[in-house]
Formats: sequence, C-alpha cells, structure tokens
Amino acid sequence: MPVQQSVAGSQIQVSVVGADPLTRAGIEAQLGRRPGFGLVDGATPEGGVTLVVTDEVDSAALHAIRLAPATGGRRVVLLVGRIDDAGLLAAVEAGVSGLVRRSSDATALELAIRGAAEGDGTLPPDLLGRLLAQVGRLQRQVLTPRGLTLGGLTEREVSVLRLIADGHDTAEVGRELYFSERTVKNVIHDVMMRFDLRNRAHAVAYAIRQGLI
Repeated sequence: MPVQQSVAGSQIQVSVVGADPLTRAGIEAQLGRRPGFGLVDGATPEGGVTLVVTDEVDSAALHAIRLAPATGGRRVVLLVGRIDDAGLLAAVEAGVSGLVRRSSDATALELAIRGAAEGDGTLPPDLLGRLLAQVGRLQRQVLTPRGLTLGGLTEREVSVLRLIADGHDTAEVGRELYFSERTVKNVIHDVMMRFDLRNRAHAVAYAIRQGLI
C-alpha cells in the first residue's frame, strides 16, 4: 500500500517501523481509516510518532526504539506481541512513550499514538503494576543498599543540592548537615562531573529540572 504523505498540520505524523511488509500494510490501512493520522515513510518528522512493531522486545526492537528517541517531539509507541518483565523494563529504559499489545483493538492503538503525540504515556494496567513492582525491587535491592536514589543521586547529594537550592552557601550547608566544607565541595564536584555540569548553579538547575530534588 502506498504511504500517504500528510500535509495537514492537525494530523499526527506516524512512521511504522520494524514490521514485515504485510503487517505494516495492515497497520497503515488501519490507521489510514482513522481521522487525524498521516503516514510517513522514513524518518519521523518533528512532533510525530514512531510506531515500532515487534513480536517481542529483542535487540532489533530496542535498536529501533533508540533510533527515534522521545526528544525533540519524536515519540515512540511499541506494538508488541509478547513481553516479559525484563522486556518491559528494557523498553521503558530505551524510551518508549506508550506500549500496546498486538492483540488489542484499533482504538487502543489510536489512543496510545495520540497520547504519545501529546506527551503522555500509555501502558496497560497489568503492565503498569509489573513495572512499578520492578522499580520497587530495583530501589530496595540495588539502589538503597548503595545509598542511591532512582535519579542517580545519593541521599547525601540530594540533601546538599536541596540546601544550595534554598540559598545556603558551602559553610552553611556543612553546618546544617554536619559535614566539613571540603566534603560539601567534593559532593558538588562529584555531581558536576557525573552529569557534565558547569557549576553549582547548573547542578541545582539540572536536579530541579529532572525532578531529582
């Protein structure tokens, strides 16, 4: 089936990747009958959605997801046949904005694509529960024993950055947390080096923007 090039600004541009020609043709025909979608061949345009179709979350699927990162307005929806806990976590880490099982109906797929285009995430309720359970295990079994949070900061780093964000200088942070000034400076330096930040103001801005503090 020839791929339609949409020029209507109100349409969501969708690029279907990872599917065999027959499956791709079926998906494109399905979406083509739905109002508000424009199908594109090749790279997904700014503001569009890449639909990655796969039987399972394998290396090829993850590669396709990473090629169309959810930055710059390009979002990724995964249409998958089978998915286990490891595949679910890998897909989320790779950057999917929505996930739909291939056994779902056309409405579920349409809602996931629309949600991704608007910056929302879509996940079946049972998979959401499994994902939250995995995140909890990761925090309890891996991060907490190492003094880390999900954001990649230690509890000490979070405390230091919060006080700096409140306007405290190095000496004041040290007195508040019972650290030496050298320790406070080392904590800030470690954060700056790890996240490639220019100075302490940049470190605070980054932590706030990422929701780390």
